[in-house]
Amino acid sequence: MLRVDSSEFHEPALLALLNLAVQDEKNKISIVEAGALEPIISFLKSPNPNLQEYATASLLTLSASPTNKPIISACGTIPLLVNILRDGSPQAKVDAVMALSNLSTTQPENLSIILETNAMPFIVSLLKTCRKSSKIAEKCSALIESLVGYEKGRISLTSEEGGVLAVVEVLENGTPQSREHAVGALLTMCQSDRCKYREPILREGVIPGLLELTVQGTPKSQPKARTLLQLLRESPYSRPKAEPDILENIVCDIISQIDGDDQSGRAKKMLAEMVQVSMEQSLRHLQQRALVCTPSEMPIASCASEVSSKY
Repeated sequence: MLRVDSSEFHEPALLALLNLAVQDEKNKISIVEAGALEPIISFLKSPNPNLQEYATASLLTLSASPTNKPIISACGTIPLLVNILRDGSPQAKVDAVMALSNLSTTQPENLSIILETNAMPFIVSLLKTCRKSSKIAEKCSALIESLVGYEKGRISLTSEEGGVLAVVEVLENGTPQSREHAVGALLTMCQSDRCKYREPILREGVIPGLLELTVQGTPKSQPKARTLLQLLRESPYSRPKAEPDILENIVCDIISQIDGDDQSGRAKKMLAEMVQVSMEQSLRHLQQRALVCTPSEMPIASCASEVSSKY
């Protein structure tokens, strides 16, 4: 039906294959092996927006299979997906960036192709307009984190108006996974050339979000946030690492370099909250130690009673 020279068959065939492929790895592989890729990819260039949209959705689903990824990439799909990301319908743009993210995860060479097609402005545009807690923001931030591993990607992000700000907004308001990608992207930039990227990152008010991540982030994002805080200092190499007991000094150094009372106030408030959380964690640790104290140190019943009364 995909190969028949009649458009009335194409849309129902695409929808049928799409339904068969969803959450079925074997069917994803079988559809590609049956030769469906060639017509599906050709529909990306169709003037029919519905056909474009269904073809993009099909490629998104098929590209979720590790077996299919190198086959789809070898067919010249990436430039066509970037075209959809630029000119497609709103839904097609979402599916295109998610398909690009799928194709980049296990094949780093595809990142170079994505950069060569100048995809960053369109990725940033989508990230700026979507909800920062959405799945699409997670895919956009993951793709940006991978792309800024290349100098061309870093230049492209910082050259795009609001590019760094969009990443900072994900760091502040995204899902835990999105925030992990966002802080990873900013850290990669700062580590690659601190002198070049420190000011653009600081200028977008990243400090409060970083402070929150050091306490409430994922196990991966917490150390990244601490390392980035240290790099954003005026003299980042004066201490070997950002230990918790010197975090306040790091924050103070950064606050002194940020213009505006509002930024400083937010950072100080966040630091106070961090101290509060640290004190609560220390108290819970002491309470847990008290529960295993010996009779000679403290009566077990008395200890348990005191601990339970504090919860």
